[in-house]
Amino acid sequence: MLDIITLMKPILFFLAFSGVFIIINMYISRRFIQKLDVSKKTKTIFRIFLIINLFGIIGYMIGRYYIDFPNWLYFLFSLPMGILFLLFCSAIIYDISRVILSKAPISDSRRKFFKKSLDISSIIIATSISARAIYEARHIELQKVKINLKNLKKSYKIIQLSDIHIGGLVDEKFIHDIVIRVNSCQPDLVVITGDLIDINIDKAENILSELKNLNSKYGTYFVVGNHEYFHDIDKVINKVKSMGIRVLENENVYIGEEDNGFNLAGVYDIFGYRVQSHMPDIYKALENKKKDSPTVLLAHQPRYIDEVEHGVDLILSGHTHGGQLYPFRFLVKLQQPYVDGLHQHNKELQIYVNKGTGFWGPPMRLGANSEITEITIKGHQPA
Repeated sequence: MLDIITLMKPILFFLAFSGVFIIINMYISRRFIQKLDVSKKTKTIFRIFLIINLFGIIGYMIGRYYIDFPNWLYFLFSLPMGILFLLFCSAIIYDISRVILSKAPISDSRRKFFKKSLDISSIIIATSISARAIYEARHIELQKVKINLKNLKKSYKIIQLSDIHIGGLVDEKFIHDIVIRVNSCQPDLVVITGDLIDINIDKAENILSELKNLNSKYGTYFVVGNHEYFHDIDKVINKVKSMGIRVLENENVYIGEEDNGFNLAGVYDIFGYRVQSHMPDIYKALENKKKDSPTVLLAHQPRYIDEVEHGVDLILSGHTHGGQLYPFRFLVKLQQPYVDGLHQHNKELQIYVNKGTGFWGPPMRLGANSEITEITIKGHQPA
């Protein structure tokens, strides 16, 4: 019985996943393409493109989890999901604009002119933002941030990586280039705040090995994200440890010289509550920390901040991707208290949310660039 349930889960997911995208395709076809003032032949071409795009999305899911494709083919299969989403957003805006225009108190000739302009501009904008989104995903910005922490007697440079999502287009070269950029910053330590892996760990071994080349004074530290739970979390943790990277599992370490450093703590991701395994425990993570030194906590999801009552000065998180494709930002805000950047949560606690160094799904970002974060924590003595 359990084998049947296990077999049915991916099938049901695939059917639900496909159904959602079929509905989106139908909306774009009926409320966008059908309303364009273009020839029937042009509309047919657009609809054929939608069908090909849908098969591309199905190919992406197959390539992501079941069959190894060449990288160039995987790239082609990765694009359709993002293209469809951006087309969907464009279609909604077009649909609303068209309805407003149809009700506007203007002459038929002017209405026809504005409708033609709306058609042309909508097609151009949909194409342009898709091209821009592909560009933004492949160009990682170095985000520099300075943060004051009370009772810190010496400054430290932390490089934060997050949500790399190794697999598919995030390959050895992608990681190799990240490592070179990180090392050029000459950090005191490197932290990776979850969602490092997004494929079977056995397939990621060569890619992961590139992380051995990260150089810093105090080493590299890692906490799991929700995606690690999808790929045998224990195997992921053991593999990361085998590369000399310290995995913080509801624990803390002291960074720096005696009485001049800070506590670095890390917790499992809150996804552990759902699967009842590897659950975060803030009390255990802060056990035996140096009380006179500030504490930096690594927690994958920003909403874990609700479980931090005291004893932490700064949380470093990821997970949100900054929304990845801008309209998603508003959906992320419904689930997470912070989407990106530095925030003063309360008098004692700050949080920085990394927008993600890689990407998930389509190799596209819009209004939320990939980032490597260079965080300089500096001393601030309370008055």
